[in-house]
Amino acid sequence: MSRHTPAPPLDVERYFPEVAPLRRQTVRLHPRAGSPTWRESSVGGPLLWPAEEAWPACPEHHASPMVPVVQIYAADALGLVPFPPGCDLLQVLWCPRDHGGRWVVPAVHWRDAEAVGNVHEAPPAPVPVGSGRVPKPCVVHPELVTEYPSWDLQYGLWDTLEPRFEQVEAETGWDYQYHLSTAPGTKLSGYPGWCQDPDWPDCSGCGKAMDHLLTVESSEADSLSRLTWTPVEDRGADYEGADLRLGDLGGVYLFECRTCPGRPYADRFDCA
Repeated sequence: MSRHTPAPPLDVERYFPEVAPLRRQTVRLHPRAGSPTWRESSVGGPLLWPAEEAWPACPEHHASPMVPVVQIYAADALGLVPFPPGCDLLQVLWCPRDHGGRWVVPAVHWRDAEAVGNVHEAPPAPVPVGSGRVPKPCVVHPELVTEYPSWDLQYGLWDTLEPRFEQVEAETGWDYQYHLSTAPGTKLSGYPGWCQDPDWPDCSGCGKAMDHLLTVESSEADSLSRLTWTPVEDRGADYEGADLRLGDLGGVYLFECRTCPGRPYADRFDCA
């Protein structure tokens, strides 16, 4: 079943025209518990991994195999993420064990799906692992939505808009940060789903700020943001997602440099 985020309850750009130039699109993945196959995009599902290619291990725990987190075929990126030439598959894994303050250690792989012959079965998840760091297999329902900066709104602009934010909330009940700005949940591109102050990494090669590739969050939305961001099909319904518990219901954010060779990447994490 497709998922459709309802239209915003307010015309954001009419109430806050200053954020119009900052609008971005994101692909909400809407992971829902299921039985995806190698040939499908998924969260926590099996990866189309070549049998002749060694399964990746944690660089810190060495013998610990990484676990599948996200697999996205180019068609399900809805034209928003530029895939490297010759590639149509994005695969993200991570080590779910403790890493001295880091929740996970991720790895990003791009590949040509048609070039994969025999498929490598994923090894069992390492033990012990951090609670809630191995996603349950989920099918995804990609949806392109528009969003605006929340934590990424510059301080000066936030100070300018804050009185209007408060006035609009008092008049309508809708809060800019929770109800109108950045889409929550696991998603591609757009704005990271920060719970705290932004921490954008710079590329160590060219020194430029990296692009946001992927947000993996503990839940689709919290008690406040779900009022406007819950898909129409899920209103009033119980559903099971990836069952992640990243810190205090926070998220992991992956960034990449799209100009340097090899598309270097970096990760960040925070919690509510």
